[in-house]
Amino acid sequence: MDKLILKSISGNYIVTIAIGKKYLKIWNEYFRKNWITYCKKNKIGLIIITKDLIDKKNIYWKKPTWQKLLIGKYLEERYPKKIKNICYLDTDIYLNPFSPNIFDSHDEKKISVVSMFKNLPYDLFETKKKISYLRHNFYSKKYPLDSSLFMNINELYNYHNLKPQKDYFCAGLFVFNLKKFSKDMYQWFFKYDKNTHSITNGDQTHLNYEFFKEGKIKILPYQFQALWNFEIVNKFPFLYKKNLRKKELILECVEKSILENFFLHFAGSWGESDMYKIKKILSKKKINSYKKYYDYLKIMPSAKPKGIIRPSKFK
Repeated sequence: MDKLILKSISGNYIVTIAIGKKYLKIWNEYFRKNWITYCKKNKIGLIIITKDLIDKKNIYWKKPTWQKLLIGKYLEERYPKKIKNICYLDTDIYLNPFSPNIFDSHDEKKISVVSMFKNLPYDLFETKKKISYLRHNFYSKKYPLDSSLFMNINELYNYHNLKPQKDYFCAGLFVFNLKKFSKDMYQWFFKYDKNTHSITNGDQTHLNYEFFKEGKIKILPYQFQALWNFEIVNKFPFLYKKNLRKKELILECVEKSILENFFLHFAGSWGESDMYKIKKILSKKKINSYKKYYDYLKIMPSAKPKGIIRPSKFK
């Protein structure tokens, strides 16, 4: 059901779920090398789950994204006493190889998440207006200019008949201690059967409800789960234009966004969310080049005069 790709002496592991040949192929093709680079740098283990953790005939079976609630208990039994903390990630996330170790920002007494509504570097309402307008004008006139995209926190919970909580996170990333939270997450999974309704046909709002109701939450900086949908409309809206959708241009914009953040998530099903599909993003050659740049930034200049230097000397 799983594949142990990298072991960790610290007991900290990144875990993802790629159930189905399509998702496993995408992860292997575009993200695997990037994750391994980050994990090796920070001495983090890596596990990928490729089979259902519950029988499809079970009344509580739900689409694979829900099964992130089962990974703690499953891994406790599969690798007893070897795994301490887990960072669950969706498969469509790029990791900045120069970013800090996410476990250094985690409090083992809490579940760490990244808010989708608070502490953002952008105005959320304005960002959603941009998303709506650009999709409507450049992808499909059928995309509504007014939709559930604009629901606030309370409206999202109320729609699912759940008591509103104080915040709302993207369930593509969370960090937790197995010993402290695996049992609770396992029980949360079995509170909802396969007929559970969701506005996105997924787990997001229900996970938010259970996590925040638990009350032991740490909000990580936005940089640990920057959303490409937010990044593209605020920094690179020109990429929506068909005549500008060149791979080289997209690559440069995606890399810039990754390097300005820690983790970059390509969540969603619209066209912009497929812009990770460029194999040369953060290639080994590029990483070596960026390393020289970051190393240089750490050096304090002497500020000693070098005389007048004219650009013509470099022609």
